[in-house]
Amino acid sequence: MKKKYLVFLLAATLGLTSCSPFQVKSDYAETANFNNYKTYKLRIDDLNLNDIDKDRVLNEVSKQLQMKGLRVSDAPDLIVNLKANHKQVKDIVEGNRYGMYGGFGYGGFGFGVNRTFSRNYNQGSLMIDLIDTQTQKLVWQGVGTGISVDSPKSKQTQIPEIVAEIMANYPPNKKK
Repeated sequence: MKKKYLVFLLAATLGLTSCSPFQVKSDYAETANFNNYKTYKLRIDDLNLNDIDKDRVLNEVSKQLQMKGLRVSDAPDLIVNLKANHKQVKDIVEGNRYGMYGGFGYGGFGFGVNRTFSRNYNQGSLMIDLIDTQTQKLVWQGVGTGISVDSPKSKQTQIPEIVAEIMANYPPNKKK
């Protein structure tokens, strides 16, 4: 009984964690020693968002970095450069074909209908670059796409979610 419960719990956990609407990727410099980074400073020169979304991103990135043990500083170990953009996406879905056909012998008659649906929407992306202030080199980068830019209510919940998913990859698990 206990074993069945554990298998169910594991399957449910995997099911919940694999259903993210976002595509998240990260990369890092293998030569960087992430244990040396203790402080950060946010740079928002490339963060082209409205003030409401900008505050959401800044608050969530700061929260995630502080949860990782980093603190804000005027003389930081890392510069956190934030970028955002969006693109228009057009989904085209071909519907089921249906119709009526019939005939006698070799001849026949009939008609059919094919329906195509399209949907236009804006999809946002967020990029987080961590730059070593000593070397002025990029040491870690996380990118997330899939934010529903057209819906203010969606952005309110999705921005914290996507930042958390991006920052889940920091610090990287270096494979030896």
